[in-house]
Amino acid sequence: MRKRKALHPEDRGPSTPDGTGATPAARVQPFCLRRRTALKAATAGLLPAMAAGWADAARFPERPITLVVPFAPGGIADLTARAVAEQMARTLGQAVVVENKPSAGSIVASQAVASARPDGHTLLLMSNGHTVSVSLFRKLPYDPLKDFTPISLIGSFDLGLFVPAASRFATLKDLVAHARAHPGKLNIGTIAVGSTQHLAAKLFETVAGIEALVVPYKGSPAVLTALRAGEVDLAFEITGPMVPHVSAGAVRALAVSAERRNPALPEVPTVQQAGIAGYNVASWNALAAPSGTPADVVAALNRAVREAVAAPAVQDKLAAVGMRLAASTPAEQQALLGNEIRRWGEVIRAARIDPV
Repeated sequence: MRKRKALHPEDRGPSTPDGTGATPAARVQPFCLRRRTALKAATAGLLPAMAAGWADAARFPERPITLVVPFAPGGIADLTARAVAEQMARTLGQAVVVENKPSAGSIVASQAVASARPDGHTLLLMSNGHTVSVSLFRKLPYDPLKDFTPISLIGSFDLGLFVPAASRFATLKDLVAHARAHPGKLNIGTIAVGSTQHLAAKLFETVAGIEALVVPYKGSPAVLTALRAGEVDLAFEITGPMVPHVSAGAVRALAVSAERRNPALPEVPTVQQAGIAGYNVASWNALAAPSGTPADVVAALNRAVREAVAAPAVQDKLAAVGMRLAASTPAEQQALLGNEIRRWGEVIRAARIDPV
């Protein structure tokens, strides 16, 4: 075998302090390679996780969506949720299942959604009741502004101011004049303390400059019975369900609470048109997801809501119960939530309602 010729020291290159004969660049190279290898390994571990997240968002929804409704079946909020959910399911390609979780202040349903996984598969039907609860309860187990990601407004519905069929008040102006002349003698019927109807009546007292006795009942049927029997002079109630009673001549509508007239009662003026400036009350429903839901998932849900409220079948079904359908951006819904919290907080404090 041929022997390898030994290199003369001068042929080995410049000597180095460590005696290896390696240049500084050569000595650094193994470290750089090790660092690059480590970075590649770390990236290799990270990318699949990132890709999985992107893939999940791209595939959304991957399973049926649960829409939690904080009211009992059969009411206007439940009817709205089911009509919109059915249409959203067509757009999203997955079932949207309505789950009713009624409770005081909508707390049970709201807490369930706030603590759910923020992946868009658990949604909450929000209402102005969520803004009222902030001031009605000393402490809530969630923050309506921080613990939810808004998706879109669904629509709004107004209240009506109703009197018995045989009432001596032909107009709202007549009723207000009587109330001002006889402080504390006008009886107003509403459902429970803290409800939209109850707070709308208290706001009416303030804006109209009258002093009345607001009588809360357990539910809408009890309010209607009291009104028809003449036990109360005036009732504040959701317009849609009351329209058949107006058509039947059992009660009369003096005004509606929103800024515009109700299509089902086109001849009935708004409270502002009847002479009470600055009065505007409308209940609303919206969709929200748990805080932290990815933006692209929120965008997909927002598109589905917009298509749902624009669908003629949904419009026809919900117009019958007095719902005015209108979608919004998530930012617009968040702004509405904040404004309503401030507004109803002022009404509650003015009405001297103690938080529970």
